[in-house]
Amino acid sequence: MRRSTAVIGSAAYFAAAAGTFAVLVPWLVTGWEFHRPWAFWVVGVLLIGAGTVPVVSVFVQFARGGGTPLPLAPTRRLVVSGFNRYVRNPVYLGSLLIFVGEALLFGSLRLLVYTAAGWAGAAVFVRWYEEPALTRRFGAEYEAYRRAVPAWRPRLRPWTGARAQV
Repeated sequence: MRRSTAVIGSAAYFAAAAGTFAVLVPWLVTGWEFHRPWAFWVVGVLLIGAGTVPVVSVFVQFARGGGTPLPLAPTRRLVVSGFNRYVRNPVYLGSLLIFVGEALLFGSLRLLVYTAAGWAGAAVFVRWYEEPALTRRFGAEYEAYRRAVPAWRPRLRPWTGARAQV
């Protein structure tokens, strides 16, 4: 895939996914009604910001790698740079931070339930589709990465066992 196509594809996928899961669903659940106390707002905004960083970074890494995070338009090489050196699923973890932040910002228990359901769905998808597909596509390289980098709990130090590919 050409880099320009990868950039456009990644941007479109990011806009569609973020627009749906981080904007539309929370709006449908909360109507954007804020609740007190304001300290929850501060923590919520900080979590939203912290979660946005790895999500955007990973989309950029995939575009640089000539693909997208979307399974229908993957990179040719395994992307093991940036946040992917710390945890195998930085987009899902970043999204969880965003959703918890939104739950705090809007004071919504229903958004916390949505977050838990979203994580459960992501975990099932990763375990039963992504990991087998990546094993078939990248073989021993992915297996070494999988053994060294946790799926859900970030490493304290970046993994350097494979060449960082972007």
